[in-house]
Amino acid sequence: MSEEVSRNINIKEPRWDQGTFTGRAKHFFMVTDPRNVLLSSETLEEARVTVENYRAGIVKPGLTEDELWRAKYIYDSAFHPDTGEKMFVIGRMSAQVPMNMSITGCMLTFYRTTPAVVFWQWVNQSFNAIVNYTNRSGDAPITVNQLGAAYVSATTGAVVTALGLKSLATRLPPIISRFVPFAAVAAANCINIPFMRQRELKYGIPVTDENGNRLGESPNAARQAIVQVVVSRIGMAMPAMAIPPVIMNALEKRAFMKRFPILNAPVQVGLVAANLFIYIDVPSEVRSEVPDLCADVLFHNSNQRDPELFQLGRQRGQRRGLLQ
Repeated sequence: MSEEVSRNINIKEPRWDQGTFTGRAKHFFMVTDPRNVLLSSETLEEARVTVENYRAGIVKPGLTEDELWRAKYIYDSAFHPDTGEKMFVIGRMSAQVPMNMSITGCMLTFYRTTPAVVFWQWVNQSFNAIVNYTNRSGDAPITVNQLGAAYVSATTGAVVTALGLKSLATRLPPIISRFVPFAAVAAANCINIPFMRQRELKYGIPVTDENGNRLGESPNAARQAIVQVVVSRIGMAMPAMAIPPVIMNALEKRAFMKRFPILNAPVQVGLVAANLFIYIDVPSEVRSEVPDLCADVLFHNSNQRDPELFQLGRQRGQRRGLLQ
């Protein structure tokens, strides 16, 4: 039988050591657990009360450490970290695997005709817009105009890229055309994320020291973080969108696939799902809000852009002997 929970657990951090592969894998599997999508409102509310009470120093009698961590991950899966609001269900982290494997599988399956390309790129960018809005930073709310501009720009960029490459691919080996959806997604990410985060680019994102003390906002940190988000989004899409086409190109030459072409879409979705789970440890920035950065690292490179914040970080660093 588990002992009652300690009052000294830091539930702001992951449960497992993020310096190890196993720790990161366990954390990401918990964060993206699709079963959390099916949890009832009562279960979500119970988790919210448990977490918020624990943070306030109130521990429910009989609460165990396992129950606390379970409540923490349920809470994180459904409630916005800045505002505490319950997030729209398909914009949650727990919905990412089922939604992405379905949409990506369909993009990779239905790539041969222009209407199919346009439709599935539109579906994908609509889903991305929902995710970005659901996970917007509480310190930098997205306006309807910003959301609309990002959505239209990303959708247009994805469709134009897909159709342009589709046209060029007709003169290349057939397998090349299978990678057109990935190129379109990469192009859309390069457009969509900066558009969605333009307020942070202008005004900056929160910067904290290693103790969580907020020092101010930094545009330089925003630029660095947004670049990292774009790169990681493309990196996360790569396994699921680059490996299945190679496998499907070989499978479609098999007699059973020629006999049952209706299996194409389900097999494609299954391959995407397998790759999403296998590569779950890829650095994840699905959540579109950009993270706080440690002042000691940031300010060392940003004294020209944010002199006041640099001085604050420098003073804190000097007291710990980290900056000269």
